[in-house]
Amino acid sequence: MRLSQNMNHQELLLKTIRTYVSPSESLNEVIAFVLNISYDAAHRRVSGKSKFSIEETISLCNHYGISMDAIFSAKNKVLVEKTTEVKSFDDMVTYFEQSANYLKQYVTLDNTTLFYSAKDIPLFYTIGGSLLSKFKMYVWLNLLIGTENQEAFEKFQLTQPLQEYVEVLKQVYEKAAVSEIWNDTTINSTLQQIFYFYESGLLTRNNAELLYAEMNTLLQNVEDKCSLNQPNYHLYYNELLILNNNVLIANDHKKTLFIPYTLLGYFITEDLNTCVNASDYYQHQIKNSKSLNLSGTRDRKLFFNKAHQKIDYYLQKLNFEIDINY
Repeated sequence: MRLSQNMNHQELLLKTIRTYVSPSESLNEVIAFVLNISYDAAHRRVSGKSKFSIEETISLCNHYGISMDAIFSAKNKVLVEKTTEVKSFDDMVTYFEQSANYLKQYVTLDNTTLFYSAKDIPLFYTIGGSLLSKFKMYVWLNLLIGTENQEAFEKFQLTQPLQEYVEVLKQVYEKAAVSEIWNDTTINSTLQQIFYFYESGLLTRNNAELLYAEMNTLLQNVEDKCSLNQPNYHLYYNELLILNNNVLIANDHKKTLFIPYTLLGYFITEDLNTCVNASDYYQHQIKNSKSLNLSGTRDRKLFFNKAHQKIDYYLQKLNFEIDINY
């Protein structure tokens, strides 16, 4: 929705709010309630005799979950929110808190869909209480902070506050109808990260083997989900595109697009045109991908067996390192 020549910003905001208000409700009473002002003051704003302040505009948009960039931006400009920059473990906690609060609005809403262009294993698989989830947190912090004297993985500790935010993210993922697009490189970075930290002396061989075992289990679980062909989960294999970790989540009322710009950093926008274009592009990618749900057992096995073979290759590299040392 864009600003027309015959409609000012206040009129456009009121027009948008009306779509969230039932016909039986008085717009004056609704505005008065949200802004905690009198009925007469609300009437003056609705009739155009008074203008909303910046604070009132923000309050109304926050109350109804209205994207200000979708209403007020110029056609070729989009306002975005940015996730917290992670430069410490406390920042990591804030990052997950912010992400959880942003997605919490989708937990209770029906008809939520989520599209994930999986350059790496989707975040939702590698958060939780597993050894792999702890390792991914360790890797993210090491890559983002880059301290010279890194502590070993075995000394790394997670704090409880992080877990409650992780649970919200998992709830959103479990509730939504998910469509993921993977390719042959989706698991590569995690496999290499395990081996890198093992070679660096920051990860024990035993834990490296356990992490590769968890990767095998993760892939088996994904394959099992595909074979069930449930309506709320669909996995696609794309041989042509380099994926980018974009995430689009949407329901009947709103759409949100997450666009990566660093390892964990995302720009977040609810600009309607941008989200619609992203949705169209996802659909185009899906048309050029192979459904691992609907394809036969042979095609599905070919994809996952290739991934398991990569894990076996890294396990052999671990054993080769041991042979050299001996």
